[in-house]
Amino acid sequence: MPHLNRRSALALTGAGLSLGALGACATTAGGGRAEADAQFEALTARWLDASLRLNPIGATGLGDHRFDGEVDDISAPGRAARVALARSTLAELGALPRAELSRANQVDAALLQTSLEGDVWTAEVLRSWEWDPLGHVGQAGSAMYGLVARTYAPLPQRLNSAAARMDKLPLLLQQARGQLRPERVPRIHAETVLGQTRGLKNLIDGQILSEAAALSGAERDRLNAAAAKMKAAVDEHARWIETTLIPGARGEFRIGAALYDQKLAYALNSPLSRAEIRTRGEAEMTRIRGAMYVLSRQILSGRSGAPATPAAPSDDQRQAAIEAALELAYADRPARDGLVAACERSLQRTTAFVRAKDLLTLPPDPVRIILVPEFQRGVAVAYCDAPGPLDRGQDTFYMVSPIPDAWTAEQATSFLREYNNRSIEELTVHEAMPGHFVQLAHANRYPSTLRAVLGSGPFIEGWACYAQDVVADAGYLDDDPLYRLIHHKWELRVVANALLDQGVHVDGMTREAAMRLMTRDSFQQEREAAGKWVRAQLSSAQLPTYFVGWEEHKALRAETQRRWGAGFTQKRYHDAVLSFGSPPVRYARQLLLDEPIA
Repeated sequence: MPHLNRRSALALTGAGLSLGALGACATTAGGGRAEADAQFEALTARWLDASLRLNPIGATGLGDHRFDGEVDDISAPGRAARVALARSTLAELGALPRAELSRANQVDAALLQTSLEGDVWTAEVLRSWEWDPLGHVGQAGSAMYGLVARTYAPLPQRLNSAAARMDKLPLLLQQARGQLRPERVPRIHAETVLGQTRGLKNLIDGQILSEAAALSGAERDRLNAAAAKMKAAVDEHARWIETTLIPGARGEFRIGAALYDQKLAYALNSPLSRAEIRTRGEAEMTRIRGAMYVLSRQILSGRSGAPATPAAPSDDQRQAAIEAALELAYADRPARDGLVAACERSLQRTTAFVRAKDLLTLPPDPVRIILVPEFQRGVAVAYCDAPGPLDRGQDTFYMVSPIPDAWTAEQATSFLREYNNRSIEELTVHEAMPGHFVQLAHANRYPSTLRAVLGSGPFIEGWACYAQDVVADAGYLDDDPLYRLIHHKWELRVVANALLDQGVHVDGMTREAAMRLMTRDSFQQEREAAGKWVRAQLSSAQLPTYFVGWEEHKALRAETQRRWGAGFTQKRYHDAVLSFGSPPVRYARQLLLDEPIA
């Protein structure tokens, strides 16, 4: 499951924030270094401040609330302004004496360069603004949701900001219609965005107007009028999607090798190539399936009617044994309406376990389980939505998608077999404890806001996958063999994610082949696999972040354990890695092991 990254790559800093909090703390070692650090931190301050003015919706997500009543200009002039800022900042960055910066600032400078180059490439080469309608609707939803979901200010203030935004958001939807080219939009994108668009009205009614009693008089009238205007604009946008976008959607959802490889390079910021990811993934698939067979032999031993489990099985015998053992876990599942309650219980258990084992330093921040808003549904089952680095201490949301009312009993059962009670434990470890929630809460405390803004997907997702290993290896649920079997199945999902993504976008993988990879090779249930097939069509270069980050985190731990020897403890290591924010793992390695910043 993904971390829900509401932070724009072009982001912001809070009013009055000191320069020392924008870059890493400047070192006092030598005048040249101090001067170079000062230049870099002044540059990042200017970039962050300019960025927030161009990205007010992203500003709210980061926790800077000076522009809560504004919305982004996504028209051609607005896009050109963001590209111009990226190019001018790159020019300034190139003129800096990078080798004279502190080690921390050398990392941040490298991250900023990669991010800005990626922004220019996305705008001018990938051009997703003209073929991906989900991004625009996601912006509209986040613009409203970010104002009411967290209590960073009194409710009347946040509602007044929501009224100001709802008055301006119809223009954003109009701009989206003006730049989307239906013939380039894939049909799956058009069909998915229709449901998300309709969900915007429920957001307005359920989370904004439901709080309208906090206002009175002219302020309440303004809120109601803005909400009516926005709902009418949502209806207009939905009609356009139904009558123009969907009928005209003829775009190819596969982005092809050239675009994919470049997008992957920006997304991963890793030395691993597409070919290396495939080779490693296929090897891991074999290793994990072998471990699952060993566990399945143990689980099925002595059970009446169990399939044969010879020491040297055929492929069919291995498959049958693992499937039979998994059935025992699938039988222990929550009720159709019990998913959230099961997640709440697992959050209590995992928190107690991590604390008892003293695996790392736990942050004091609150975490709360809520339902995924409708405008964000249709891509993944669960998210971690952390507050921005300038809203630190606010609730982190462990967000769970409910089973759709339209699903049949058979479809719901398929889903709940996948998200059985032991899988929910694994999900909670990944999304919350000690996965995304813990890591991002630590990252928000890193002194460089810039690094928080430019957080690495592979570091973040890889940490959550690595955290699943840590908890399982520590004997969670009394080292229950069925839990360990489910844990291995989730490892297979990570591998399958990476193979699926490049298979779909580069190799022309069919739905039939994708479903076989997921349902047979990695034992996923039909509903999970069908949803992942949709997700693979809607996104690219995000699914591999789990596997690549997981591989890199495992390698970093192994190397650190080798170098530290008797001085290695899990808590010491985990706290050290978490202290760097969320840089690409290769930079975390260089900082941790005192290697040159390359």
